[in-house]
Amino acid sequence: MARYYIIAGEASGDMHAANLMREIMVKDRHACFRFWGGDRMAELGGKPVRHINELAFMGFMEVAANLPTILRNIRFCKRDIISFSPDVLILVDYPGFNLRMAEFAHQQSFKVAYYISPQVWAWKQSRVAKIKRFVDKMLVILPFEKEFYAKHGLEVEFPGHPLLDELDRDNPEEEHVFYEINKLPQKPIVALLPGSRKQEISRMLAKMVAVADYFPDYQFVVAGVPAFGTSYYNQFFKKNNISLVYNQTYSLLRHARAALVASGTATLETALLGAPQVVCYKANRVSYFIARKLVKIKYISLVNLIMDKPLVRELIQDGFSGQTLVGELDSILHDDTIRNTMLEGYAELKIRLGGTGASARAAQCITDMIDSRP
Repeated sequence: MARYYIIAGEASGDMHAANLMREIMVKDRHACFRFWGGDRMAELGGKPVRHINELAFMGFMEVAANLPTILRNIRFCKRDIISFSPDVLILVDYPGFNLRMAEFAHQQSFKVAYYISPQVWAWKQSRVAKIKRFVDKMLVILPFEKEFYAKHGLEVEFPGHPLLDELDRDNPEEEHVFYEINKLPQKPIVALLPGSRKQEISRMLAKMVAVADYFPDYQFVVAGVPAFGTSYYNQFFKKNNISLVYNQTYSLLRHARAALVASGTATLETALLGAPQVVCYKANRVSYFIARKLVKIKYISLVNLIMDKPLVRELIQDGFSGQTLVGELDSILHDDTIRNTMLEGYAELKIRLGGTGASARAAQCITDMIDSRP
């Protein structure tokens, strides 16, 4: 019986790790899992050692404020890995924590697979040296990452982007349920995706919601995160023309005429589901100031990074204002040239991501690591 210890620290990591677990179970019917993750992983493997709600800290200031908790988690995780004695440690994104675990596991002679690379191409390229030393197999999900690592003398695997598998598993034939369950009016939808962390939601949702006043012919629908109840979201809704849905984000985006989306994996989901979007980002001022000094990338959205051009508009920090939101949303709702250009770019984006089957290919790489043990 092979033993897999998996660490995912954020919502997107939970989703991709769950799909990876599902494919590992196909290839290894006797797989035994122990994991840090969320509800998606729990559906397959039972209760997580630590839930992502306890782990996701966003920004330099937030990490500093929660440093004692983070250090306790690191100490506990090291002991727990030794106790479980996995055949392979699978690290999913979450680099600040997971790179520490990679070093520790390597020192203890455990095999280490890293699934979804840290964004070393954006900042902290010094981390590549650590990855070379401590990671046995790096599996990247963005096409340009393979070339980046090659320039640093490291061969990595690009199985494709697992988000395509997630979308393939979603059932479009059940989309009518989206309207029936929530009794939404039959009018054009603007989807609001303010993020999965409380810090993101608190900084962005009120401003997103306020835009609704300028578009009376549309209904605005928020994609809620189950970890936060309706009472939390309702504090941002000053009027009754805002709807809230849970666990229906993909159906929401399929029906949406446009979307306002917090920077992150959701920007890629929105693109692959064909909703024209405006990408939004607002951080703690100190965190943002530090990030500007350290991060060396042209864009913040995955869509623009992969396409290497400004396909979608990015409203960052002070640029994320009510006035700019209204103007940009009006453009993607009503300017057919802008809409069509974005949708054509989305089609090219999907091709670049490598097609479905990424989770299965990644699982094969990892199970091969166990099969090749000396």
